[in-house]
Amino acid sequence: MTTILAGGRPLTLLPEKAAFIAASGTLLVADAHIGKAVSFRALGVPVPRGTTSETLAGLTALVRRTGARRIVFLGDFLHSARAHAPATLAAVAAWRDAHRALELVLVRGNHDDRAGDPPEALGIRVVDEPLLEDGFALCHHPRPLAGRYVLAGHLHPCVSVGVRSWDHLRLPCFWFADAVGVLPAFGAFTGMHPVRAGADDRLFAVADNVVAAMPVASERFAA
Repeated sequence: MTTILAGGRPLTLLPEKAAFIAASGTLLVADAHIGKAVSFRALGVPVPRGTTSETLAGLTALVRRTGARRIVFLGDFLHSARAHAPATLAAVAAWRDAHRALELVLVRGNHDDRAGDPPEALGIRVVDEPLLEDGFALCHHPRPLAGRYVLAGHLHPCVSVGVRSWDHLRLPCFWFADAVGVLPAFGAFTGMHPVRAGADDRLFAVADNVVAAMPVASERFAA
């Protein structure tokens, strides 16, 4: 893990592709996209199984390791209306039953608008962006907000590392600009999109259980 200052406030970046605000015991998780695989299968697209269980297991591991008291999901908790499939919701409900002491908050994203709010029985407080807490504006869309440093998701950022344009590897990353920070997508079945960072931006790649600062030039092979 790596602790940085974002908007002048401490923020811990976790190799599990989440962030932690120690002062309030809050985990920030962007773009879980639970139910994406079942949504694809419903459309006849063959995709891997078990991704919802993998995502939920990752949340459990993070809660245990950090001692988090709450999770704020920065949008796109459920992937689509098809994510309300009984088996998917049963898995989420079982996870919630094992973590009833956790406060859960969802800041609605674009996929949440289509999927609809999670079932009330899950005990997730659902709000529109921005959620103003801990000195940050917690959002889904990475847009500047006057007077607050924005932490968001939506973009699924990644960087490419390598020495030649035909020989490189894409890694999920955290991306921090002057007024907005973007978390990598947390879900086990999500895509990635290369960043186009400014010269003064900060990039932190995630690989092999490590969060590593990257030079901005490392995204030059990201086409």
